[in-house]
Amino acid sequence: MTAPSQLTVTGHETKESSAIDQEPRTPARPGPEDPERPGERGGAVAPAELRADCIADSAGGLTFDLNAPQDTRTTWSAALVLRLRGGDGADDEVRLPLGPNGAGRLRAVLPSTVSLAEGRWNAYADLGDGREPRRLLPGINDLRSLVDRRPLAGIGRLGVRIPYTTKFGNLALRSWLRGPHAEAGDILLAPDGMTVSGRLYGAVPGAGACVEARARRTPAAPGAAPVTVSVPLTVEGADFTFTLPYDGPAGRWERGTEPWDLWLLPAEGARPVRIARLLDDVADKKQVFSYPALPVPAAAGELRVGPYYTLDNDLALRVAGPAGS
Repeated sequence: MTAPSQLTVTGHETKESSAIDQEPRTPARPGPEDPERPGERGGAVAPAELRADCIADSAGGLTFDLNAPQDTRTTWSAALVLRLRGGDGADDEVRLPLGPNGAGRLRAVLPSTVSLAEGRWNAYADLGDGREPRRLLPGINDLRSLVDRRPLAGIGRLGVRIPYTTKFGNLALRSWLRGPHAEAGDILLAPDGMTVSGRLYGAVPGAGACVEARARRTPAAPGAAPVTVSVPLTVEGADFTFTLPYDGPAGRWERGTEPWDLWLLPAEGARPVRIARLLDDVADKKQVFSYPALPVPAAAGELRVGPYYTLDNDLALRVAGPAGS
C-alpha cells in the first residue's frame, strides 16, 4: 500500500541504524589525475571493470559469476573478498576462492554454511596480481529462490544474504543472522489498529506468548523499563497472528514523532524476538513497503499512527503528534 499521508520525522526519533551506505564513492573510470589512466604518468593501462552476476539458492547461499577479459590472469590466491562495513575484526573479512568458469568468466561461491555477521558487506575482487582488491560492480541478480523463502520452522539460526546495489553503484550484500526469528507476513490495517500474521523460527510458542510494542524513547528515569504495550499472540503451529490496537501507543505519546519497536515473546519470561521481514529478495524495505498513517483520537489531539520497516527491515510503528507538537 502507498501511504496517503506521511509522518513528520523529528529530532526526537532515534536513529535506527548506522549501517547505511557511508562508503566512499568508487569511480567507474580513473580520473584525470589517476596514475593508471592511459597515457598519464608512464602510460599504465587502467584495470578493466569487474562486474558480478549473483545467483541465490533457497538455502541462503550465493554464487558470484564475474566477467573477466580473456587475458585476465589469476593466481591460486585469487579470491572474492567480502568486508563488513565499519568492521575491523578478524571475522569482518571473508575470502572466497575465485577460479575460472569458462572463457572470460570467474566464479566464487558463498555457501549457506558460511556465517556472515549481521550488517552490510562490500564486495571486492582480489585477482592475486599484487593490486589492491577492487570493488565489484553489480551485474544481473537472480534472486527468484529468495521470494517467499520458507525454511524449516525448527531451524536454530537463520542466515539471510541479499545482494544489492549501493547508492554509489557498487555491489554489496545485506546480511542478517538471527535465531530465533519472527518473520512478518501480511499486515492488515483497520482504522483502530493493525493485524499482523507471521511465522516463528527457532522457538516454540508456549503459555503466555505475546507481542510487545516498546517505545524507543529514553526512559524518564535512569534504569527504568521502557514503556510497553502488550497484546496476546494467537498461535497455530509455527504460524502466529496478533492485533495491535493503535490507542495503546497513542495514549502514551509524549511529543514529536515516536517510533515503537515490535517484539515477540514466545512464552512468559522467554527472551524477546525482534519481528522483521527478511525472507524475500528486497534488501531495503523502508522505501519499498509503505503503509498509511491513520488518524487516531487521543487526549493530546488527533495523532497519526502507522507501521513501517526500519533500515534493518525490522517492523515498527510510528506515532506522530499534531502539527507543531
